[in-house]
Amino acid sequence: MDVTLHLAQDPAADELLGRSPLAALVGMLLDQQVPMEWAFAGPRTIADRLGADDLDAHEIAARDPEEFAALLSEKPAVHRYPGSMAKRIQQLCQYLVEHYDGDAAAVWTGVGTGRELLARLVELPGFGKQKAQIFLALLGKQLGVRPTGWRDAAGAYGEAKAFRSVADITGPESLAKVRAHKQEMKAAAKAAKASAK
Repeated sequence: MDVTLHLAQDPAADELLGRSPLAALVGMLLDQQVPMEWAFAGPRTIADRLGADDLDAHEIAARDPEEFAALLSEKPAVHRYPGSMAKRIQQLCQYLVEHYDGDAAAVWTGVGTGRELLARLVELPGFGKQKAQIFLALLGKQLGVRPTGWRDAAGAYGEAKAFRSVADITGPESLAKVRAHKQEMKAAAKAAKASAK
């Protein structure tokens, strides 16, 4: 895996995401309740604070939880909720160590079908179905991981030219389209909630 991604809109952060499967998974894990760019810049910030060029699942899994939480809490914080996200990242890394010998790419390497890949992603700590489908779409659309039926398994996120999620971000213009789509979805959900009262 060595591609150019534009999820963080920061060259150093995006470079790490494009070559490190673990960084991409951690960025996806962080992508909630904060702007997408902030979430996907997180892995680079964590690596820098660890004094490393990459993230290592074995190292993160073995770190003292309080120390790791403090690392994520340093200003600027890696996430709006650095303590809970530190715990989630460690849980993810512990799972990867236990099930994939710490190799994040092994989650999708050699998988035969999109359905199988989706099932593996949903099993990851911190990944619900929607997050798993978005990551599956990212793998298929930008990282060349395309097992049979991957688009179907990714649901609406697998659609070509959908601009629904990070899977569709290739630069500032597509980021703006994805952000606009998310705003529309929030407004529609708010309207539906209001009319249900």
